[in-house]
Amino acid sequence: MTPTLSATIKAFRESDVRQAVRSTVIGGILAATALSPLDAQAPTANDGPARSFSVQGKGFLRNGQPHQVISGEMHYVRIPRAYWRDRLRKAKAMGLNTITTYAFWNAHEPRPGVYDFSGQNDIVAFIRDAQAEGLDVILRPGPYVCAEWELGGYPAWLLKDRNLVLRSTDPKYTAAVDRWLMRLGQEVKPLLLKNGGPIVAVQLENEYGAFGDDQAYLRGLEATYKRAGFADGVLFTSNQGGDLAKGSLPGLPSVVNFGSGGAQSSVAKLEAYRPDGLRMVGEYWAGWFDKWGEEHHETDGRKEAEEMAYMLKRGYSISLYMVHGGTTFGWMNGADSHTGKDYHPDTTSYDYDAPIDEAGNPRYKYGLIAAAIAEVTGKPAAPTPAPTVATTFPVSAVRRSASLWDNLPTPVRAAQPMTFEELDQNYGYVLYRVTAPAGAAGPLTLKGMHSYAQVYLDKTLVGTLDRRLDQETVELPARTRPTVLNILVENTGRVNYSHAIRTEQAGLTGAVTLSGSPLRDWQMFRLPMDDLARLKLSAKPCTGPCFYEASMTVSTPGDTYLDMRGAHKGQLWLNDHNLGRFWAIGPVHTLYTPAPWLKAGANRILFFDLTGDASNKLTTVNKPIWGKVTNHREAQ
Repeated sequence: MTPTLSATIKAFRESDVRQAVRSTVIGGILAATALSPLDAQAPTANDGPARSFSVQGKGFLRNGQPHQVISGEMHYVRIPRAYWRDRLRKAKAMGLNTITTYAFWNAHEPRPGVYDFSGQNDIVAFIRDAQAEGLDVILRPGPYVCAEWELGGYPAWLLKDRNLVLRSTDPKYTAAVDRWLMRLGQEVKPLLLKNGGPIVAVQLENEYGAFGDDQAYLRGLEATYKRAGFADGVLFTSNQGGDLAKGSLPGLPSVVNFGSGGAQSSVAKLEAYRPDGLRMVGEYWAGWFDKWGEEHHETDGRKEAEEMAYMLKRGYSISLYMVHGGTTFGWMNGADSHTGKDYHPDTTSYDYDAPIDEAGNPRYKYGLIAAAIAEVTGKPAAPTPAPTVATTFPVSAVRRSASLWDNLPTPVRAAQPMTFEELDQNYGYVLYRVTAPAGAAGPLTLKGMHSYAQVYLDKTLVGTLDRRLDQETVELPARTRPTVLNILVENTGRVNYSHAIRTEQAGLTGAVTLSGSPLRDWQMFRLPMDDLARLKLSAKPCTGPCFYEASMTVSTPGDTYLDMRGAHKGQLWLNDHNLGRFWAIGPVHTLYTPAPWLKAGANRILFFDLTGDASNKLTTVNKPIWGKVTNHREAQ
């Protein structure tokens, strides 16, 4: 007799958690498997392609038949393109019939009117891949997406005009949104259900009730969706339980978002708000994200499987956030903040403790959730795909280096410091330079410094300021003569949540004073680090803010992790790919390095370290390295 889900979960001992990633669920029983990651085939979750899709009463009709959406979120920009099909196939093997994704405005329009839908940003190809795997798609166009993503998906250049008001009816804002959504519509309209595509539903905005209650704003955005062609099918809003009334529109289905442990209370709020409305969870947080200097999150997969079964048995449609988190490559991590002062930048890893881990491997909760879905739907669970075995490769010692001081571009000059946006720069660093007059020791105050700064007199480091710690002042020593003051500022990720997004200009955003007196006549060196071909590298040792070059020798490309414990704080590039940020404060001490971005032979590693020295040394490991772990997910 096949054991029940509750019996399976009860038998799943805590000591089994680490080993269970190599297990499979067959009819709710855990057993070993040797399937290749791309060979695992799930039972058909959808009965052929969707020809019609609608809301009727409390549920959906798909091709005229009652239908339960069992979805999972994954983001094309966080998964190497070569792995899209692998991750989608694994999601389907878990029992999902739908994939949910945002569209990321700042990835697609890096400069006003300049669009990129190629390579990693090819959202059309990702959605087509989902369709090829037999999955429906729910699209969340935003324009605000949150997602622990830089500025919640907004292009940084919107903030160049400090009078523009994000997420409002400000005409300057709505004009930019209209232009973007119309352009996005050109890409994705052929993928809508009415045009034969897999997109069965579209979300209007994103948890707007947590931000405001302006119905005119939502109505205006709905009108834009209609003009862009997004509103011809199922259009819905999505909010947390306490925000449903503020973030919903009459006439549109409303769904609820929450994390594990909140199922009973949150579905009760949805049912009280819309007694006869659609029963759907738009985001069920099956994990949580990590922030620099804090703890790595591991949530209770057993509880999540139990709640999944509870909700599915009540007839709810569900979307797991995330089914696979992936990696926030490059500069694109966001930051959590409710006030702008409580600043918590997110890590490069977006593992999320999701059922499918950062490297695309099922972890123990994958099997438990698959069993929950199988028990409720009556469709036998597919074998759990075997994990991809990561490997290690030798990494050379640093061979060449280059001091930042010897590789500065032509400066921009202004009486007052300019923000990144005013300098037409989205990400990276800016070096601010001004003359500090002779005088006694005193406080240097960088009002509104966003978000990490090193302060130098000439080229001697005298202090560091970290927005995480609400630091804006450093004591400058006495000066017997006028001295060059260098302030190297990093944008460590703009806030993606709360009203703080409206004031997330990067760099020196306010007054700079020394002992209360303003400093004037600045030079600003733009350091977006988007073209490093002109670096003047040499074998000469380098200390301080430096670029370092090493080589990884690869026999046969395979997934690996760069162990960054031999470095301090900065950014790393592998061949032509910006793998992301590293920071010794953790909680993650590795950078996921995917096989498709490696080549047989020598692979160039270039990393920038703010406090580099002769001890800098990288290695590879075959699994991620985490610092302190927590099982607590803070309230959102």
